[in-house]
Amino acid sequence: MRIISGKHKGRRIVAPKKLPVRPTTDMAKEALFNIINNHFNFSDLNVLELFAGTGNIGYEFGSRGNTRVIAVDADYGCISFIRKTATELELDITPIKSDAFSYLERCNTTFDIIFADPPYDLSQENFEKIATQSFQNNILDEEGMLIIEHSKHTKLDQVINFSFSKHYGGTTFSFFQYEIEEETEEEEEI
Repeated sequence: MRIISGKHKGRRIVAPKKLPVRPTTDMAKEALFNIINNHFNFSDLNVLELFAGTGNIGYEFGSRGNTRVIAVDADYGCISFIRKTATELELDITPIKSDAFSYLERCNTTFDIIFADPPYDLSQENFEKIATQSFQNNILDEEGMLIIEHSKHTKLDQVINFSFSKHYGGTTFSFFQYEIEEETEEEEEI
């Protein structure tokens, strides 16, 4: 895997083969960040990366000037690799060893972007739980975005606050945002 933009553009990162991961492909990651770039200024984001694995997405945010990334994964090897790599790259990434759902339950911070890349064989119920916990526990900023990476066979368009999805080969990114209430002309006059 490589970092596709920012101060570490082109930098290759080689993860140990023993890690239980499936990193986001460079092609899908580049398309994802083109979408994010149209919605956010990277210099002042708080990002939560759930099911972080190698930390691939967190490095990309960090390289683009992001101020803070929390990377959550249940595997000790993944957390150690993220800590080592973030230190080498001098990125502000805090790895936390935790089950993603437990972290969402106890989290008391809000994030501009929450990115979740769970195993593709996660149950439909648990994919939906990522979104419901993020919104019910007010972890996502009001103008923030939740992004869930999943296989093309998982459908999340019926989940609360679903906004849109994009497909890249066998990978799908589903985007969730708070619904923005539009003011009517009458309300504006009052």
